[in-house]
Amino acid sequence: MSKRVKVGIDFGATRIKMAFVGEKGGLSYRREISTPIDAKRSVLIDTIASSVREIIEESGFNKRDIIGIGIGVPGPVDSKRGVIRYLPNIKGWKGVALRSILQTKLGIKVALDNDVNAMTLGEYRFGSGKGARNLVCLTLGTGVGGGIIINGEIYRGSTMCAGEVGHIPINEKGPKCNCRGIACIERYIGNRYIIEQARMVFRKGITLEDLTDLARSGNKDAKRIWEDVGEKLGVALTGVVNLLNPDRIVIGGGVSNAGELILRPLRRGIKIRAMKDQALHVKIVRGKLGDNAGIVGASLLVG
Repeated sequence: MSKRVKVGIDFGATRIKMAFVGEKGGLSYRREISTPIDAKRSVLIDTIASSVREIIEESGFNKRDIIGIGIGVPGPVDSKRGVIRYLPNIKGWKGVALRSILQTKLGIKVALDNDVNAMTLGEYRFGSGKGARNLVCLTLGTGVGGGIIINGEIYRGSTMCAGEVGHIPINEKGPKCNCRGIACIERYIGNRYIIEQARMVFRKGITLEDLTDLARSGNKDAKRIWEDVGEKLGVALTGVVNLLNPDRIVIGGGVSNAGELILRPLRRGIKIRAMKDQALHVKIVRGKLGDNAGIVGASLLVG
């Protein structure tokens, strides 16, 4: 294995995934653990640090062989200072200087950014965004995150908080969101909401995978739930398409495993609602890197 290797960490609200990432985006010594949301912040940080030490030990690498560690986190980040502003779906992380904490614990250079910015970089460099100059990337999971690339560069905005597509409101009134907003798209198509709706319809415990299988086998109620997800996402993304005029929109995350059950109504909604030139130009595709997009992209944060 080449010594030019980095560690990529995808710190999600549900799972923490990490691996060594090579120069061509290949993964080795991949590790995945559940995110204990109720655990103290210090415990979570220690869990991340100890997992990194373990994969280094397993690999036989020396610290000096590792260029650095990139980590994507599920919320707004000051990437220049390496500070988490807050995590909407995990309490107790406001103002945490995670970069310096991990650098001190591990003695390795660390870079920090929003997890979907990381995923966006991964898909742009090695996945479905390859060849696009203007790209919007979404991850549909516990939350709904977004990343934006304009003219080949991540767009972070004035306070480095751009890309929060999941917090675009789609109604004047509606359910309150963890971000303090009202009627955010995340409150309608996050995986917890979809499961909640499915359980109300089917009156039993059901997973996203079950819902997808039912829809693909022809169950009308399951198909209607996924259709609603795609339509609502189309409402939010119409504004994005009109505003940014992207070449491509890449959809990733666990919810995207429903594939065309979501993408068909989403594309239809964009075609109907968006301005003609923008609608005709944009291509809406699933992410190519799948579950590894965040890991690969996080490694690219390291210069």
